[in-house]
Amino acid sequence: MAISSGGAEGEPMMDMNTTPLIDVMLVLLIMFIITIPIQTHAVKVDLPINDPSAKKPDVDPQKNKIVIQPDGVILWNGAPTDEATLQQYLVQTTQLNPEPELHFQPDPAAKYEKVDKVLAIIKRSNVSKLGFIGNEQYRNDF
Repeated sequence: MAISSGGAEGEPMMDMNTTPLIDVMLVLLIMFIITIPIQTHAVKVDLPINDPSAKKPDVDPQKNKIVIQPDGVILWNGAPTDEATLQQYLVQTTQLNPEPELHFQPDPAAKYEKVDKVLAIIKRSNVSKLGFIGNEQYRNDF
């Protein structure tokens, strides 16, 4: 087949028009892509089972919170505790590396004597990272 690259103006064009062929090929390619099923890869992973009865550790390695309620009850991370157990928890926290933060939040209605006892226990335990929470509630008292 002889193909001319151009000639006189009156002669018919002898080049093949490939635009419709390319359009048909693109449509066929899209149809094949759509009809191919998606391959999903599944990996079996044995996940741990959440046991609600499992006891969470008493000492958190990141931060622990002591709350004194108005009736004088001491809460360690939300659980009621006595002064002797509080002392043991504080000794455990000082032995961790790095030492976790200790957040201290006395209720405004708590007795000063109870707050002072707890602060003395904290001081005797040599806690180095102590922060007071709730100081903003006393801002307008003066």
